[in-house]
Amino acid sequence: MNAKVWLVGAGPGDPELLTLKAVKALRQADVVMIDDLVNPAVLEHCPDARVVPVGKRGGCRSTPQAFIHRLMLRYARQGKCVVRLKGGDPCIFGRGSEEADWLAEHGIEVELVNGITAGLAGATNCGIPLTLRGVARGVTLVTAHTQDDSTLNWQALAQGGTTLVVYMGVAKLSEVRESLLAGGMRADMPVAMIENASLPEQRECRSSLASMQQDALHFRLQSPAILVIGEVAGEQQQALALSA
Repeated sequence: MNAKVWLVGAGPGDPELLTLKAVKALRQADVVMIDDLVNPAVLEHCPDARVVPVGKRGGCRSTPQAFIHRLMLRYARQGKCVVRLKGGDPCIFGRGSEEADWLAEHGIEVELVNGITAGLAGATNCGIPLTLRGVARGVTLVTAHTQDDSTLNWQALAQGGTTLVVYMGVAKLSEVRESLLAGGMRADMPVAMIENASLPEQRECRSSLASMQQDALHFRLQSPAILVIGEVAGEQQQALALSA
């Protein structure tokens, strides 16, 4: 049997947003290595698989990446069908490409399965179109948390004219706010802060760039959450919002 690992995006949380290809992979799985933010309800598609938690959460005890690599390799070399199940999309802040390259270097076949990312699902669920004709011609996805503490080009982001979606930004709201203001973005630029995207407990707080830190504190915003910054964050299109 050829060794193979599926790197699967489980989507933002709502189990109904799982793709058919993801379900196919889960049904074949002998071992499922699951991240913390994956909704456990998706495991109904692999009732006989061994489930191994390998979560990585900011500010919490996390499974070392090197251990995850070795574990995937070990199970694959045993001839097992391995699914590495990630929240959102494996290639959007999910280390999917890193894991795929490492496995390929060790002779393991890899198949990537895309998932719906939280920035898209959360915005849609709030009636916010990330792009809108005449308002926003593009969208930029960034993370406020970097492994090497490198700094984004906030001036370019502030003046880029696209909708800005910030992942992992709750702990760095002050930095995001100050950096964008210093980069020239308007103080009254609309902001939507969306917690638990696509889940029944999803909450949203509408604000502005100048006020978002104070409003988030009053709202008691918690991770996981995404920030949508741009003119579209002032939109409220009921026809767009997903039904519960």
